[in-house]
Amino acid sequence: MNNNEKENIVVKVYKNKKIRLSIIGALILLLVWRVVIAPTRGDFETAEVKRGTVTEELILSGEVKAKEHALLKFQGSGEIGWLGVSEGQWVKKGELLIRLDTANLYAAYEQAVAALRSAQATADRALDDVKDRGDEETFTEAEARTIAEAARDSAYRAKTIAQENLANGGIRAPFDGIISSVTNPFSGVNILFSENQIEIINPETLYVEVSADQSEVIELTEGQKVTIVLDSFIDEEIKGEIDFISYTPMAGEIGATYKITIKLTSNVDPGKIRVGMTGDAKFILSENEDVLYVPNQFVNTDREGKYVFKNTRDNKVYIEIGKEGEERIEITGDIKEGDILYD
Repeated sequence: MNNNEKENIVVKVYKNKKIRLSIIGALILLLVWRVVIAPTRGDFETAEVKRGTVTEELILSGEVKAKEHALLKFQGSGEIGWLGVSEGQWVKKGELLIRLDTANLYAAYEQAVAALRSAQATADRALDDVKDRGDEETFTEAEARTIAEAARDSAYRAKTIAQENLANGGIRAPFDGIISSVTNPFSGVNILFSENQIEIINPETLYVEVSADQSEVIELTEGQKVTIVLDSFIDEEIKGEIDFISYTPMAGEIGATYKITIKLTSNVDPGKIRVGMTGDAKFILSENEDVLYVPNQFVNTDREGKYVFKNTRDNKVYIEIGKEGEERIEITGDIKEGDILYD
């Protein structure tokens, strides 16, 4: 081994020792801060043991939807001939909202009516020719009568289709509601039958939809009370109750996930909440009243069990826990109301 190799080895050993000493020094500083400096500065958080109710909750995320919400489109393509509504307008069920230019549709209907009249006259004449023949009708006469009757029936079906096409030239409101959007807010535009023309929603039918997996859905029942907090209004609570729990899993979801709809029972301003808003639904599964509780973060765990630091930062007291809530946890043992705990 030459001198350069020996020098490299010495440098590497020195660097490794330096790194280890730096780590040990950092740990010592952390320990000194934790045990000596932090307590004198009051950096430890404290909490008082209180008596009250601890609630076990299930929180599921969801979205605001509406039972009466529809995207309306024509069954056929054409040109918009008349538009009778605008965005934000309130309409009644059955009210005509928009109509295609029906000139061609009406002409087709009139032609179908005329064709039916002609076919009916031909069929009537064929029947009149054989009305007194009884069983003596010849094959030629039977053929002529059958052809005439078939033509009449076909003309009737064509007239029915033309009548339906004419009726479908307009779109009517399927329920009372507000016009949320209009795709083409003017007439004279050629549209395709696949294009949505009008969106309508009834804000009085708003609800919240959440999903629960197979381990969560068994904890829920229809009629169960729910508290909803929307992300747009985090300081407001909306009351509701479970309206429906699906019996079959939702399509496209991984695993067995079930749809749950929640109807809103508190007075909610429908002009404030919008479809698509997200939030959390809080379900109360069970609760224990008149028990001792502390904030969750003050309960620690080691190999021997659960413990807290009672009255001083060095007094480690082992406890038993009961009901666990979102922010509170029930505790029992050598603990009493009013004790001060350290984090």
